Amino acid sequence: MTLQGYGLGLRPQHYPEILGADRPADKTVDWFEIISENYMEAGGAPRANLMAIREDFPMVMHGVSLSIGSVDPLDMDYLSKLKALSDTVEPALISDHLCWTGVHGRNAHDLLPLPMTEETVDHVAGRVRQVQDFLGRQILLENTSTYVTFEEDEMPEWEFVSEIVTRADCGILLDVNNIFVSAFNHGFDAEDYMSGIPVSRVRQIHLAGHEHNGDHIVDTHDAPVPEGVLKLYEQAVAKLGEVPTMIERDANIPPLSELLRELEVVRRIGNQAAEKAA
Repeated sequence: MTLQGYGLGLRPQHYPEILGADRPADKTVDWFEIISENYMEAGGAPRANLMAIREDFPMVMHGVSLSIGSVDPLDMDYLSKLKALSDTVEPALISDHLCWTGVHGRNAHDLLPLPMTEETVDHVAGRVRQVQDFLGRQILLENTSTYVTFEEDEMPEWEFVSEIVTRADCGILLDVNNIFVSAFNHGFDAEDYMSGIPVSRVRQIHLAGHEHNGDHIVDTHDAPVPEGVLKLYEQAVAKLGEVPTMIERDANIPPLSELLRELEVVRRIGNQAAEKAA
């Protein structure tokens, strides 16, 4: 399945409208992204609603617990559940984050940064290849927002990401908001990041809001996509062409109608930028 167009994160608050009589999402949303962990257990209302929506919309699966950068062995029970969900949902894409989320069997429930070294590149790329072999398909890795760096760092983040996805032969979920956040927090140029990413590896784009605290920005997903991120998205499309793009909203979730209006703004920006680049 080839994914195209503009999507939203699927949230339970919006099930009634998505499945109701008026179905406003039919006119605006091309696909939905699910958080994989929310649907791994078979049965129940969440799975039933998911499959009802899946009848009408393509889906992508986005995880938060793969912990691809951890030194713990890969969690084969988790991967088995992920594969079973994939077999059921038949998503266009499967993604997770370039980070680690736990060690010694404990989940920190956070997306923790990795030292950007050759050793880490080799470690992560090897684990990605194992995951892809098990799932029988490529995955995407998402760049995360970060708030610290390591003295051991040997390369800028865009080179780190590029080396991993090339050696692992996987794709990139390019989170434009995360680039904006990390560029501000660490003082690098977001355009340098964009220029350093291999175009052919980018299969999906995330947009989201954040909290600007003056001397640092926190990635919160609790507000509309701000102007600065939209401008960076426009630059991304000019470089990458049209890439399937979605809005993430995980807190202060507004009515579906508000997100649909915001998605239309994103669609307009994306279409115009793609036309100029053509």
